[in-house]
Amino acid sequence: MAIALYPAEQTISIREISQRTQISDNYLEQIFSLLRKNNIISSSRGAYGGYQLARPAGQILVGDVLRATEKSISPVMCVEEEITCSKSMHCVTRNAWRKLFGAISGTVDVITIADLVKDFVQKTTRESVDYSI
Repeated sequence: MAIALYPAEQTISIREISQRTQISDNYLEQIFSLLRKNNIISSSRGAYGGYQLARPAGQILVGDVLRATEKSISPVMCVEEEITCSKSMHCVTRNAWRKLFGAISGTVDVITIADLVKDFVQKTTRESVDYSI
């Protein structure tokens, strides 16, 4: 969100993002490394360097961000990756986990970063923003 609120042609430094979000520089660097690897953000070096979205905010799903940073959004591993365990044939909860995973995916895979920015602009002021997903 902090990056998406900036004009697309501008970059924002990790220091500025840290100050706005109250998240440490070191932790942001770890998150941004994952986001860069997954083509969600890009970076440039130098005096005017910083970070920006790698593609338009309307093309980045919240699910993309979650999967890049969390690896999986599945409540249990056997649902998303179709891993079976010795108990899978008799597992009475697996169907419930699949439904929950479907609901989670069905939500985060339709909300874009642009949607979040639009909601932010409509509902908040910059002083009261929460950048968490």
